[in-house]
Amino acid sequence: QEHLAESGGGSVQAGGSLRLSCELSGSTYRSNCVAWFRQVPDKLREGVAALHVGGRTIKYAEFVKGRFTISQDLAENAVYLEMNDLTPDDTAMYFCATQRLPPCGNWFSYNNYGRGTQVTVSS
Repeated sequence: QEHLAESGGGSVQAGGSLRLSCELSGSTYRSNCVAWFRQVPDKLREGVAALHVGGRTIKYAEFVKGRFTISQDLAENAVYLEMNDLTPDDTAMYFCATQRLPPCGNWFSYNNYGRGTQVTVSS
């Protein structure tokens, strides 16, 4: 499985933006699906956005509401999450995750996670 390294988290005010990055490395076999999840203490981890590597299939959670965009750079072996119009409810640890086989929108199939990057949104 790949090693996943997230970056780009930080503290912003409500209405602000952040761009998270996930760098994938260390495996000969590339996963077909990459996704972003988030988790706050004492709550279940929830899927945010997912995409099919090299393809066009993208899925977003309902709460994204057009504010977030997931994208990929195959040359850089990286996946990004552009987050706009952030609210305090978006405060969480954000994780990058992979799974080998589609469907990429099945949140429960992801079995390889990075260590996460913290996003904090103040009102």
